[in-house]
Amino acid sequence: MSIAGKVIAITGASSGIGRATATLLAQHGALVVLGARNEDALKAVAGEITANGGKAVFRSTDVRQRSDLQELVALAIAHCGHLDVIINCAGIGPISRFDALDVEGWDAMIDVNLRGTLYGIAAALPVFARQESGHVVNVISTAGIQMVPTMGVYAATKNAVRTATEVLRQEAGPHLRVTEVSPGMIATSFIDSINDQPTRQSIGDRVRAIAIPPEAIARGILYAIEQPPEVDVGSIVIRPTAQA
Repeated sequence: MSIAGKVIAITGASSGIGRATATLLAQHGALVVLGARNEDALKAVAGEITANGGKAVFRSTDVRQRSDLQELVALAIAHCGHLDVIINCAGIGPISRFDALDVEGWDAMIDVNLRGTLYGIAAALPVFARQESGHVVNVISTAGIQMVPTMGVYAATKNAVRTATEVLRQEAGPHLRVTEVSPGMIATSFIDSINDQPTRQSIGDRVRAIAIPPEAIARGILYAIEQPPEVDVGSIVIRPTAQA
């Protein structure tokens, strides 16, 4: 089915998977409502989309602030009167071994990856309930599927989102669709947030060797959204063929 005319809010939309997803969905006729902390980058993404004939609006959004997610959803309602999809894509990964004791990094991942996703869900659910339609898409990670050293807290936040997503799906009823998308190694700026240098070097080498572009994840998200209303794509895993 066509997604033309759908109104889709996206967090983490200024770069990486969020940006690729916004661009692709706009190309297919959706109005994308873009949220991220970097307002200048958001403006650039929205400008690129509109220059290519798409529709985009944006608002500086810090997913650690519940009010920011509420205002992002309100922006969609103000422009179009409804919201069809929210894509919770914002995430960070200052990963390291536990004995590095990067407690600040742990807190940041909990706040952005987990709390930020829950705030996005909380902002959208009342709208979806009034409409008796809607779709929540949560971007998770294969780090929560295959456990490896250095990713303990990061994977924990992603698996917490995975659990919440599945329970939301079970609670959703006949009108709300819920999808989790788990990317593997993707060519984004993810490694820029890694402060531990040995970990950054190791992950960076692996990413440079096998990573796939963020557009691969965007196509998976498009697939889930464009299904008929009675079809709920629950879980998608997209990783490089070379990834163990």
